[in-house]
Amino acid sequence: IEKRIYTDPDQQSLVVRTTFKAMRGEITPYLLLEPHIANTGVGDQGAVLDSTQIVEGRAQSEGPSTLYAHEGDTHLILTSTRPFESASVGFIGVSDGLTDLEDGRLDSQYRSTGDQPGNIMLSGGLGRVQAGQPVDMDFVIGFGDSREAAESAANGTFQKGLDNVLANFNGEGSAVGWEDYIASLTDLPRIAEQSTDGGRLAYASALMLKVQEDRTHAGALIASLSNPWGDTVDATNPSTGYKAVWPRDFYQVAMAMLALGDTETPLAAFRYLPQVQVRADTPGNTGATGWFLQKTWVDGTIEWVAVQLDQTAMPIMLGYRLWKAGLVSDAEMAGMYTRMIKPAADFLVEGGKLGLNWNDRTVTPPWTQQERWEEQEGYSPSTTAAVVAGLVTAAEIARASGDTASAERYLATADDYAGKIESRMFTTEGSLGDGKYFVRITRNEDPNDRAPIGEANAQQGLPEDQIVDGGFLELVRYGVRPADAPSIVATLPEYDDQTREDRLRVRYDLNGVPAWRRYGNDGYGENVETGNGYGVGGMTPGQRGRVWPFFTGERGHYDLALALQSGAQDTTAIRDTYVRGMESFANGGLLLPEQVWDGVGNPTAYDYQPGQGTNSATPLAWTHAEYIKLLRSLADRKVWDRYDPVAERYSAR
Repeated sequence: IEKRIYTDPDQQSLVVRTTFKAMRGEITPYLLLEPHIANTGVGDQGAVLDSTQIVEGRAQSEGPSTLYAHEGDTHLILTSTRPFESASVGFIGVSDGLTDLEDGRLDSQYRSTGDQPGNIMLSGGLGRVQAGQPVDMDFVIGFGDSREAAESAANGTFQKGLDNVLANFNGEGSAVGWEDYIASLTDLPRIAEQSTDGGRLAYASALMLKVQEDRTHAGALIASLSNPWGDTVDATNPSTGYKAVWPRDFYQVAMAMLALGDTETPLAAFRYLPQVQVRADTPGNTGATGWFLQKTWVDGTIEWVAVQLDQTAMPIMLGYRLWKAGLVSDAEMAGMYTRMIKPAADFLVEGGKLGLNWNDRTVTPPWTQQERWEEQEGYSPSTTAAVVAGLVTAAEIARASGDTASAERYLATADDYAGKIESRMFTTEGSLGDGKYFVRITRNEDPNDRAPIGEANAQQGLPEDQIVDGGFLELVRYGVRPADAPSIVATLPEYDDQTREDRLRVRYDLNGVPAWRRYGNDGYGENVETGNGYGVGGMTPGQRGRVWPFFTGERGHYDLALALQSGAQDTTAIRDTYVRGMESFANGGLLLPEQVWDGVGNPTAYDYQPGQGTNSATPLAWTHAEYIKLLRSLADRKVWDRYDPVAERYSAR
């Protein structure tokens, strides 16, 4: 089965052009559509509709050619180029087509679900296909706020001609489409030369990153087009899943698009950010302002409200890069400084008592309510790296905006935070290796007291010195520490130790590719005992977070920083190890996942192989962004996320 899928730029419709080929004998293909209208899976109603033709002045049925589903004011119509030979609509697991087809035939054909809503499936039989006689069939799915609107969208696409729709989608002739977008990415050809697959994943990543931008709210960059473990997640209520704005993931995507040479989307993203920043007039807020919301819908609707200080620093860092690239004028930056940058930087200095929904905690930076994995409070190397970079770049903007006093205050605070990084987060009496390394996080300012961190994902809160992660490498990425800083170098052996028990082990070399989990004792993944997806059957200690491909890119960035610092000219080994490694994690559709299988425990019903993407979020925008940024860093011979004023202040030799 070959499917060619694209959208109609002028209609709310999706085109699926399909060719069926029987390899031997004959086949009878069936189309199955599980609609999940209105972003739920339980409230749908459906029907099979006949097409008609006029014969001798009378309307006569041609048979079923349209499948219809709706919930509330959301409607879906699927139409085909010719009638189905059989069609049915039924409830999942009871009367749906997939269940019915277990014997190879669609025995029962139901025309409607009636008045009963539920989790439904639409089915259509497409007729027999003989070996050596390929059959083409085209389908269009139209959407609308009524049945008539959905039908109009689908019919409008058919009437235009599907070849013409594809030409418009691609941007042929005078139409503006994807070919035009790719052509606008001035740096893509250059950085694609750093790939080891001929640029295939680089070009696919460019497209994948652009489609993370919401089409209604310009600049709203989401984390993924997926719900992680969506095959097992209850869809009774609407869920954004990863289809939402996290300023951290947002930053990664915007910076990758800037690396590609996209000068419009990152700017739209920067201008979008104020609507997800907490202000005095933020609905329900009675506390501190200036920080950025943990997670929101694309329209700014509040979803999660914990404070993650890296998510408050990164909008400042993005603005600085756009300003230095000449995409934000001095005048616009002066306005954004007053409106957004200064309130954020002030919060990074002062913190404050929160007052939004359930959150009434007091945050005193650089102590963060949550670090980048949204699970632990305390002092985090990765969070502190971003906070220091955010304050130093805020100082540059403040000075240019005429606020010298704030600039000096931001720098003094950054110096204080940077000067205490090791004393707060580097243990010299740890239980791993030689006892000297950065811990993932510590709840107080003593990294040697072996105090427990919090429980997360049903994993017990272990002593802080037992948990390491790659967050310390962010200190090098942003320029807060040189690549050969003693504290950085001392931590690498503990981060890379592959002899540690699986529960606490972080590094796994998969098919020769160096790869890392988020941290030891991570429980955000499949169950090692049952093979169940995350959270199935409740939160249990058997859950295990797997390897995340973008850590391969993060390590590549560190190795590049170290090589450049030592004056190395040849970076071929970095390209062959880390670029090729990330490319190996892409699936057949050139999508990079959140997590890949590490080979530990039950391989699940999917019989995962080491290095294969799991049912976590796929594609993950952050992974594609890290890949693109690594290519750009290699092409430039400079780490793309390195901030010159930060490096000059803390890493210069």
